[in-house]
Amino acid sequence: MPASATTTRERIVSAAARLFYDKGIRNVGVDAVAAKAGITKRTLYYHFTSKDNLIAAYLAARDQPNLALFRRWFDEAQGDIASKVEAIFRNLAVAARHPRWKGCGFLRTAAELADLPGHPAIKVGAAHKKRFEGWLRLELEREALANAGLLARQVVLLLDGSFAVVLLHHDPDYMEAAGKAAATLITTALGNRTSRTPAAA
Repeated sequence: MPASATTTRERIVSAAARLFYDKGIRNVGVDAVAAKAGITKRTLYYHFTSKDNLIAAYLAARDQPNLALFRRWFDEAQGDIASKVEAIFRNLAVAARHPRWKGCGFLRTAAELADLPGHPAIKVGAAHKKRFEGWLRLELEREALANAGLLARQVVLLLDGSFAVVLLHHDPDYMEAAGKAAATLITTALGNRTSRTPAAA
């Protein structure tokens, strides 16, 4: 694909991302996206055959940057793995205090498309959440924690639950509380691992 075409496509996705996240996918038409991107609607449909495909592309563009950000917060945090996981929640709470924060784009889109389980954007969102869970499971397995898969899933439930509750109450303290709960789960698992280690002869 020519470089100019790639640039146009990226501009469309960028415009859609700002509008979809701020206003919701149901409230934004392709005309508004085209105007925001500075193109005609015909050009938009040249790159995206439908609004549904554009919504999926909007979420796909958020996938790797979001995962990279979570990994950076985890890697930069001091302390054991419990502290590192809690740091993800703590950093998200900081982000949630920004006036333009409106929750998790993946979850909000899934809620708007709840009556369309086969929608391509639902598949993108589900894959993103699974990738985060899989990455966390690997990090927990490196610590030789039993039931790392279950533990990763429990942390994901706390994370996504905190997204919902903070969006409802507009109080990021809930996210920090969820982070402490996640850290407690992992600390307990670390303690159980230590208690199973045979004593030195």
